Amino acid sequence: MTGCSSGLGLALARAVVAAGDRIVATSRGASPLDALAAQFPRQVVPARLELRSAADCAAAVELARERLGGVDVLVNNAGVGLFGAVEEVSDAELRDQLEVLAVAPWRLSRLVLPLMRAQGGGHVVNVSSVGGRMAFPGLGAYVTGKFALEGMSLALAAEAAPFGVRVTVVEPGGFATSYGNSLAEAAGRLPEYGEALAPMRAALRGMAGDAELNRPEAFAELVLRVVAAGPGPVRVPVGPDAYAMVEAALTGEAAELAAARALAGEGVAEPDPV
Repeated sequence: MTGCSSGLGLALARAVVAAGDRIVATSRGASPLDALAAQFPRQVVPARLELRSAADCAAAVELARERLGGVDVLVNNAGVGLFGAVEEVSDAELRDQLEVLAVAPWRLSRLVLPLMRAQGGGHVVNVSSVGGRMAFPGLGAYVTGKFALEGMSLALAAEAAPFGVRVTVVEPGGFATSYGNSLAEAAGRLPEYGEALAPMRAALRGMAGDAELNRPEAFAELVLRVVAAGPGPVRVPVGPDAYAMVEAALTGEAAELAAARALAGEGVAEPDPV
């Protein structure tokens, strides 16, 4: 599993251990994982992983094969966030977002699929966001990465099913983590966007201390339930707010489709006569 040093990833790593399973828990900085591994040396294999490095990704999968005998479940959880309007985000900043949010999960999935096929099955769990279903001002680079992750996941689900490999995209809503405070800001900020993006920035910065947000333990419980449940939906929102936002997004998409149909003069197809 990637991104285990804090927040949702650390909560899930702890839940996996509590369930009695073994895990290769990765992060860029492994100090929290070292403590978890020291407490549960037979269950936790900590590993430092720079997701932008193809060699690091291959080494992490090989470590899982050597220490655990294979990979039953891959959880692509690691994420980074960048705050900035589309006009403010540079090519380099966008590529960095996509490397972590889309390219690395694609690479790790590609690396574990031969193992999963050989063992007759497996499960790829990609941690997306409600930002994989809708856009938010100031988070264009982030949602672009999450939209890409969801598209890849839907394609992979169809491709891998004949081999007994399941794919699930989990879409958390608002969770009480350090995400909002760790969000980087685009280097090329423009004063023209200050007022328009201020409410979203304030909301994100206040996430960690919001007592009304979902707790990371609820995310961990849901992921374990999804893995244990067997075949199910490919996309699973996490949290009551996530369901509300996804439902609103789907309603908005239906209205937009109706408006587009009217604009194009397509009309509504009449049913064939019986």
